[in-house]
Amino acid sequence: MRVPYPRTPHLPWSPGAAADDVRAGDLTGLAGREVVVTEKLDGENTTLYRNGLHARSLDSAHHPSRTWIKSLHSRIASAIPPGWRVCGENLFARHSIDYPGLESWFYAFSVWDGEHCLDWDTTVRRTRRLGVPVPPVLWRGIFDERALRALRVDQDRCEGYVVRTVDGFHRAEFPRRVAKWVRGGHVRTDGHWMLAPVVHNGLSPAAALWEVRSGGAPDVPALRAAVGLADTDPGEPGQPERVQAEVADAAGQLDLLGRTGDARLAGVLAVLCHRQPRSWLAPRLVAPLGMRLARQVADLVGLHTHLWRDFPDQERGAGLARLAGAADLGVLHAVAAAVLCGRQDAEAAAARDQVEWSALHAEDAGLLGEDPLEPLRTGMRQDLGGHHPDVADRCWAQAREAFAQGRITTTAEALALTWRWRSGAFPRLVVTVGPAGSGKSTFARGLPGVDAVVCLDALRESRGSRADQRANPDVLREGLHRLDALLAAGASVVWDATALTPHQRALVHAVADRREALTTHAVLLVTEEELVRRNATRAHPVPPGVLAAQLRRFSPPWPGQAHRTWYLDATGQVQDTAGELGREQG
Repeated sequence: MRVPYPRTPHLPWSPGAAADDVRAGDLTGLAGREVVVTEKLDGENTTLYRNGLHARSLDSAHHPSRTWIKSLHSRIASAIPPGWRVCGENLFARHSIDYPGLESWFYAFSVWDGEHCLDWDTTVRRTRRLGVPVPPVLWRGIFDERALRALRVDQDRCEGYVVRTVDGFHRAEFPRRVAKWVRGGHVRTDGHWMLAPVVHNGLSPAAALWEVRSGGAPDVPALRAAVGLADTDPGEPGQPERVQAEVADAAGQLDLLGRTGDARLAGVLAVLCHRQPRSWLAPRLVAPLGMRLARQVADLVGLHTHLWRDFPDQERGAGLARLAGAADLGVLHAVAAAVLCGRQDAEAAAARDQVEWSALHAEDAGLLGEDPLEPLRTGMRQDLGGHHPDVADRCWAQAREAFAQGRITTTAEALALTWRWRSGAFPRLVVTVGPAGSGKSTFARGLPGVDAVVCLDALRESRGSRADQRANPDVLREGLHRLDALLAAGASVVWDATALTPHQRALVHAVADRREALTTHAVLLVTEEELVRRNATRAHPVPPGVLAAQLRRFSPPWPGQAHRTWYLDATGQVQDTAGELGREQG
């Protein structure tokens, strides 16, 4: 059944309301509720269903501006559930506003399950999985008329804004839950856009990323430009034809797996970037992709060669289950196979055999789905919802490991196994991980609830000079001794050191494991350029050669190597986590 999109009422202070427009009679449907304010885009209202699409008019005829949206629909329609519809703005053709740098020619602003409009956060997740962006968010918070009246937009580049409740609502509630502000004299062209030659709006480099998310064919040069990679970057980019073949092979495998949105993009980018050093790649991708997707791509780059190795079958199940906690195994196997595309040597043939054998084991174990641990996670989240997050995360970490070992398979078994941690009577340890100048000490000082910080630089300074590396073995022993005493007393401690390598972290983990501490890795992902800039202005700079050596040695931990992991950007803010039970999965 086709459903026309409702007419959106104008806010009382909207200057663009015409005589025949609908106006909001009152704002009681917004008052006291959390709302999100998004940019009102100047395009054609369009609704997508599993089996068709239409513009605002249900009988909308063909128009050249609708050709691209039909192509997009053909790619994503199968992922729209029956009875659902995705409503948004078709921006292919220029109307009254010229958009020079859109991320896509279609932006979704609501998703409907029958007569119910989904809440905003679910809408964002759903549309991202389809490979469709949402309009820019201008403001979010409890409805505040004064704050909204004070919003200022560039009226030469913005049509206005739309206010809606973050919570979902029934179609009958639409006039009270959604309203808009439109600039005065909105239409500033002489004729109707549909009667003029089609002039398409411009796309930004990020459009190449959304094209892949939505199932489009990867454009290798455009993708490299979108993520800021040049041929001079570390790693050999390879022959263009070979890279294109590898990326196309990955896209095909991911389509067979049914991966869409960020999962498809992560796999494609991992193949594109697989020759780059993981520790260099992760911080560089944060700006164009966001922290979560950046570290997922980097982890796929670092992990895919593990599947090429000959592995004892009796240990393969546990190894794959642990890997499933660090990466999407379906995507990982696709990446591992795609980067071998075109290679005919014996080594590549042996690696392909290992990947195929690993995939068979993973499929047999039910680990090739997008999130095979989600049933277990959901059950534990429901049972542990009232507990402190530290307790929930500790129980979840123990359950993941027991699942990998084959000791449990159900939520009931996981809850019984982790009962001893419910009291929260265990010490806490945060291990900072990152090169000099990445912001570890600043983060440690600002972390709430910390009883003590064990800082190796401070211990060296107490011996005479923080730059003196000659006494490092003694400093390390003293630091580990202090850490052991603090954890034995039940304290919450930060280990403030570079912890760049698995060996360095293993020494700290040995102490934490002995004291049964909840261990968190705080991984700071900062680009080399920013580290060099900071080092030049530090009160205690490290010699350039030392920093360069640290960057060469830096091997960030994998998800699951601590009970949980926090990922921090150059501002020192936690932008993503792994291993937190309460975190909603993307």
